[in-house]
Amino acid sequence: MRNILIAAVVSLLLSMAGTPLAIRLFARRGYGQNIREEGPSGHYDKRGTPTMGGTVIVIAALIGYFGAHLMTLFSSTPEPPTVSALLVLFLMTGLGLVGFLDDFIKIYKQRSLGLRSGAKALGQLVVGAVFAVLCVQFPNAYDITPADTRLSFLRDFGPSIGLVGFTIWVLFIIVGFSNAVNLTDGLDGLASGATGVVLASYVLIGNWQLRNSCTTAFGPNCYWVRDPLDLAVVAAAVLGALVGFLWWNAPPAKIFMGDTGSLALGGVIAGLAFTTRTQLLLVILAGLPVVITASVMIQVGFFKMTGKRVFRMAPLQHHFELKGWAETTIVVRFWLIAALCAASALGLFYLEWMPKQ
Repeated sequence: MRNILIAAVVSLLLSMAGTPLAIRLFARRGYGQNIREEGPSGHYDKRGTPTMGGTVIVIAALIGYFGAHLMTLFSSTPEPPTVSALLVLFLMTGLGLVGFLDDFIKIYKQRSLGLRSGAKALGQLVVGAVFAVLCVQFPNAYDITPADTRLSFLRDFGPSIGLVGFTIWVLFIIVGFSNAVNLTDGLDGLASGATGVVLASYVLIGNWQLRNSCTTAFGPNCYWVRDPLDLAVVAAAVLGALVGFLWWNAPPAKIFMGDTGSLALGGVIAGLAFTTRTQLLLVILAGLPVVITASVMIQVGFFKMTGKRVFRMAPLQHHFELKGWAETTIVVRFWLIAALCAASALGLFYLEWMPKQ
């Protein structure tokens, strides 16, 4: 528990103090956001706002996590970083680097599109494949690996789908959720708030799994999770960094996270889903990004079949912009939806522990 608090506080303070420094640095170098011409006209005022703020989130989260463990070296019970946590941080950082390249190309070439879609997808697939292969290695003393080659909801279930099948499944989830957070990042503070409630949920989930680990409290509902407490530390470190960033990203945003931040955040929640054995629960837990992604798929599919649009514009948040909703109204209401999705998922997670009548 101490590590969770230290990681959250350190990353929060670093992000809170580091983001204005990044704003000045990026503004001085001309690292401003380019706006798509086909986007809502109200977004033109945001042209030139510093972007790539996700670099602050990633760096602050990494320092917060490793700083928390460094402080334990001076205690009687040092706690080194765990494999599960390092793999999730690798996934976050790797996808963040892919997003950074995308953002930098946009800025350098002064256009709204960065990496070509094929190159961007290749980067996501390479990082995801490395994560998939490594997370079924490194068993601990109880022969528990960071993830398992089975599907999971509240825990692993069913037969193994094999390493190849598992790798394909991991890539599907990682690419899907990193792009889902990227699509959600269309309004000031929207993606930050929506992802924040997911990370807060994983702090609770990691703590609960620790208290009911099969290695210490064997029972019918116990959890075979390798490093639940340290995964909660990772979630807390990223959450702290995200809250500090949101202070400056809230409407009207002084800086955008860019693909650097959105891909990194999508990666970290996907990584936590695999290492806490809650892959399918993530669909509910991160319900808002899922719905926003579905709106894009519905819009594109329906237009190709009929030549007509279901929404005025996709992703979904832009549909409500064109209906005349104020940006802050959309953001706050979507935050509420994100919180309700997370609460519903946590309710399902704890449901099996409710007393049976």
